[in-house]
Amino acid sequence: MEYAAAYGPVVMNAVKAIVVLILGWFLAGLISGIVRRRVVSHPKIDDTIGNFAASLVRWLVLLVTIIAVLQLFGIEATSLVAVLGAATLAIGLALQGTLSDIAAGVMLIIFRPYKLGQFVDIGGTSGTVKDLNLFVTELVTPDNVQIIMPNGKAWGAVVTNFSAHETRRLDLTFGIDYGDDADKAIQLIIDTAKADSRVHSDPAPWVRVTNLGDSSVDLGVRLWCDASDYWELKFHMLKAVKKAFDENGINIPYPHIMSVPKSA
Repeated sequence: MEYAAAYGPVVMNAVKAIVVLILGWFLAGLISGIVRRRVVSHPKIDDTIGNFAASLVRWLVLLVTIIAVLQLFGIEATSLVAVLGAATLAIGLALQGTLSDIAAGVMLIIFRPYKLGQFVDIGGTSGTVKDLNLFVTELVTPDNVQIIMPNGKAWGAVVTNFSAHETRRLDLTFGIDYGDDADKAIQLIIDTAKADSRVHSDPAPWVRVTNLGDSSVDLGVRLWCDASDYWELKFHMLKAVKKAFDENGINIPYPHIMSVPKSA
């Protein structure tokens, strides 16, 4: 009886704490999911803000859950605030990297140099943005490799966003033989480009002689297209122009090795 009287309340509080933790964890996931769906469903708000808001709400619910658990063991919220206030400096020094990531995450959401689904290069690391939360930015490379980058590093790095605009300019260079007709080759490239519906007519395809190389006359090509068509158009143009050159007698120079026999 004495054992039950002495330890009974502690055991009950421990059980309650476990129940509160489970419910808090469940509610954190439930509420964050609802917030994400509500924000994402709004036509004027992009998915990036939805993910970030859901992450913020989840951590707030978990914080409230932890405070509730501490109160079950007799630690009042006011006492907890006082303790946290006294330990602010120590926590700040110990978690300065984490706090920096949170601050950087907020800045990334405010200025939005990239959004979910966009292909970016962040400080030399390229990939499609899959997630942006309080602490990290998650990228997926074209070969399906996951990259986790702390927000602090992402915010402090040079960001190249290849998907920021709806259109992109495709730049290509084709070398032809010095003995070939440059005007004929230019017209072949223009005709090939105009035959592809992915090439925009405004600005019109641009082809000029851009360099006289050691073994070729280089023709620079500039084509405008939708950003989503960039890579497929590039691969198609390389193949199509090569075929057009072959059919019309335009030669593409390539390195040769000449053997000169030494006379007796």
